[in-house]
Amino acid sequence: MRSPKPKPKQQPAPAVMVLGVGSFAHSATTILAGAGANVSTYLTRNYGHYPPSLAGPTYSRETHPSPVPLIKQLGVELVLPQSIDWALQPWAEALLKSGVGILCPTRAAMRIERERDFARKLCAKFKIPFPKAYVASNRLEAGKILAAHPQPFVIKNPLCSPTSPIHTIMCETVADTRAWLKHVDYAEGIFLQEYLGRAEAGHIVLVSGGEIYSLVTNQEYKRAFDGNQGIVAGAPLGGLVERDPGDQYGLARELIHPLRPWLRESKFNGPLQVTAIKRGGKWHVIEYNIRIGVTSGAMILRLLANPLQTLLSTVRNRKLAPRFVADNRFGASITLAGHGYPYVQLQAPPLPVDVTEPFDRVNGDVWWNEVARDADERLVATGHRIADVIGFGATLESALRKAYKNVRRIRCIGSYHRTDIGKSLWPPGCA
Repeated sequence: MRSPKPKPKQQPAPAVMVLGVGSFAHSATTILAGAGANVSTYLTRNYGHYPPSLAGPTYSRETHPSPVPLIKQLGVELVLPQSIDWALQPWAEALLKSGVGILCPTRAAMRIERERDFARKLCAKFKIPFPKAYVASNRLEAGKILAAHPQPFVIKNPLCSPTSPIHTIMCETVADTRAWLKHVDYAEGIFLQEYLGRAEAGHIVLVSGGEIYSLVTNQEYKRAFDGNQGIVAGAPLGGLVERDPGDQYGLARELIHPLRPWLRESKFNGPLQVTAIKRGGKWHVIEYNIRIGVTSGAMILRLLANPLQTLLSTVRNRKLAPRFVADNRFGASITLAGHGYPYVQLQAPPLPVDVTEPFDRVNGDVWWNEVARDADERLVATGHRIADVIGFGATLESALRKAYKNVRRIRCIGSYHRTDIGKSLWPPGCA
């Protein structure tokens, strides 16, 4: 009688740690846990702590001043940062030396997002279209630039960070620009970028093993209100992604692939997003980002049939084989904003958040953001962005229907959402 074959030794589940809060951490940890990971969150900001706790353990900065000991203790293989500010933390060098895989380019490769004028110079070197742009250190210099080049400018901080003294101000006339130059904070100087219109779109790739892998073409609805009115909000009020491994709109081919020599020289490894404006039939780079995105990330991970393996292979700098869910081509995200948003200086008490009907979870997600449970275990809003509600489908229309169906099932006094996502700025290149 033959003895039974020994069972193969089961490999432990990969450990993943998200550096972030709110809906970004909630979505990433939930999706990757569903793909087989052991997940946890290191809370990097002082809000949005409750949502990621729904998926796994969370760790505060107060209790754990550095995530590195936790990463070693938990055997973390993949770190997923919400923003590039992790590189400015006192523990950044220890994180890099730990050898853990970070889903973000590091060291010199970070400059493409961190330093706006570096991105401009890089585009000039590789003959990639980029709007005319200038750097000024104070109001007097900025005024001289405007006098020499009387045209509307987009006003940005020279260094990109969530805590920058200047957040993007879109000026559509010379008078708009002149008025704002009198009021912005020049603490880090100012970056003036030629305004090219509203026909904006983006594309997100993964760079791994020396190759560039297109994932999606995307759109972000950055203005606060319907009709693309209101100010450019701190984070988008909605977004779209289209599965696009073939780069059908040419964004990667024209604006990312020419960077290949620099990508290799800088040892670039991780996500790269280009945001561009189409003018005169040609794409022009507006900026590069080195994250999967707060708005697009949750949709990308859901569109991938193998999200965990794709991210692990990326941080190991291996060749990738991303596979997509067969039935879903589009994702649509709608943000439910709370009292006072986007004017975040306005405050409100913890307002009740009611779910009037169970969410339709088939091809639909609801990721909580600035919410918590009160003493009576009721869900309450604790900030200005309540949830990101996402739908998926074979068509854009079906994805939007699902997202709007679920967002209408959330009630919170003073809250609102845009009702026109997908009705403008799409297809890519349209205003």
